[in-house]
Amino acid sequence: MNVLVYPIATEKAVSMITKNNIITYVVHNKAKKSEIKAEFEKLYNVKVEKINIINTPKNEKKAYIKLGAGQDATNIAMKLKLV
Repeated sequence: MNVLVYPIATEKAVSMITKNNIITYVVHNKAKKSEIKAEFEKLYNVKVEKINIINTPKNEKKAYIKLGAGQDATNIAMKLKLV
């Protein structure tokens, strides 16, 4: 099961990349924070500092993935073609 479904590229999500070093992803509904962290770190070879999860009214689960100090979310966003 792929935990990470797709990245979000809204105006708010892109501003969070540059201001707060946070990447927003829609994740599998049954995904846990530890699973999200493990898959994201493995895919992009970065350290994750913190993950916040919300359930949207559209029955989706969003993960706000904050990268650790010294990690640049802009580089990952460029790989994902978000910026």
